[in-house]
Amino acid sequence: MSEAKLNLAYLGIHHTGEVYRNLTPVELVEQSLKRGEGILSDTGALSVETGKYTGRSPKDKFIVDTEDVHDQIAWGSINMPMDEDHYDKIYQRLIAYLENRDLFVFDGYAGADRNYTLPIRVINEYAWQNLFVHQLFIRPTEVELTEHQAEFTVICAPGFCAWPKSDGTNSEAFIIVHFGRKQVIIGGSNYAGEIKKAVFSAMNFLLTDQHVCPMHCSANIGESGDVALFFGLSGTGKTTLSADPNRRLIGDDEHGWSPNGVFNFEGGCYAKCINLKEEYEPQIWNAIRFGSVVENVVLDKKTHQPDYSDDSLTENTRAAYPIDYIPGAVIPSLGGHPKTIFFLTADAFGVMPPIARLDKEQSMYYFLSGYTSKLAGTERGIVAPEATFSACFGSPFLPRDPHVYAALLGELIETHQTRVYLLNTGWTGGPYGEGHRISLKYTRAMVTAALNGELDQVAYVNNPIFKIDVPIAVSNVPAELMDPRQTWQDKEAYDRSAKHLIKMFEKNYAAL
Repeated sequence: MSEAKLNLAYLGIHHTGEVYRNLTPVELVEQSLKRGEGILSDTGALSVETGKYTGRSPKDKFIVDTEDVHDQIAWGSINMPMDEDHYDKIYQRLIAYLENRDLFVFDGYAGADRNYTLPIRVINEYAWQNLFVHQLFIRPTEVELTEHQAEFTVICAPGFCAWPKSDGTNSEAFIIVHFGRKQVIIGGSNYAGEIKKAVFSAMNFLLTDQHVCPMHCSANIGESGDVALFFGLSGTGKTTLSADPNRRLIGDDEHGWSPNGVFNFEGGCYAKCINLKEEYEPQIWNAIRFGSVVENVVLDKKTHQPDYSDDSLTENTRAAYPIDYIPGAVIPSLGGHPKTIFFLTADAFGVMPPIARLDKEQSMYYFLSGYTSKLAGTERGIVAPEATFSACFGSPFLPRDPHVYAALLGELIETHQTRVYLLNTGWTGGPYGEGHRISLKYTRAMVTAALNGELDQVAYVNNPIFKIDVPIAVSNVPAELMDPRQTWQDKEAYDRSAKHLIKMFEKNYAAL
């Protein structure tokens, strides 16, 4: 398709290469293979390696500090400012870099509820990343494509690197959001997740003005129409737990909660697949087929069969696929007001209960705390689980003060009388390296018990350290697992570790 039809001149791109707009997955796979960007696995998925960057690079993300947004951004180590002069210098070099290169353009949407949809345009240097974008965002119909007018544009050119000394960046990689121009530019990193999270950040900024609560969570719905949300950072189980064969998937990562109910921001899923097994995660296993993209999954050199246990490239191996690859997925991805919420925490200390019931005040405390462990590979430099506090279970993607999001969520929980549970998907019997991770089948049993009402009927005991109510028994879960202290051989060591974590909570909360 010609440059004139796409009107790339409005971006300052006076282009001499080919411009491909909204190619089909088949065409994008063909282009990727022709350009040597990846190979096909034995399931037909396009397999790529992302090189140096195998996870997000939060220290390389900036927001342009302009007068119109200055007072609305929570500036700091997460939302780092960049002045407009530096942005302009990088941008001008970027568009010059793109002038004679073939470009792949996706025009589509973020936000399944058309009352809150954001029309987006993503421009890619690589065909495989455009396939990723095509499968991850909401794809337009032919009629919608002819009428599409982008309100936010992302330009991603991994081959273009910043000059840190003169550009004001921290490395050659950069993710820069300019809300005034409604643009994001990305360079220096091949990791496709940066594109996905850049759009998420934009939605998190824009939707609060419409009294919509943006959420870093997955969502599914039961036969009776009951919606459940699963909050958590990458690797804590959002995608896995929401892909439940007994419930229909609304989405695996990014949602909004509006006066109408819940809606997915995306049209696809981005699942971690390290140690993936068909027995435990059949929906994700079967979704990795032609049209899907797998990142940094090691393939057998002869058979091209994936080895999901191989972490030699990274533990953050990923699979991207359209949501309709999940049987029974809700399309369009809309649901009613949530009946149940789970806050997922992968506790690397191994001291938190596997599940606990929270009242409203506790819900706000744990939501603002956002305690979990960053799992290996999810961010650059993370090689082992690392205890962290991430406000709202998603602070790297929240431009505004976390209290803005907490106030919206708290109001909605109270209005709709939503039940809230804290769910530990991390360690028990000791910390990381000594204990073991809680079995997925037990975690699923606890989720099922919460969703089917069993946990409304059982007795609870108040955990003396964390002051939260823990069920004394859950069907199909060993009774001794419910009291984390009893899973440790050294009970005094448990007490010391648990009290240390409480102090970390208190210190973090005081700083909010």
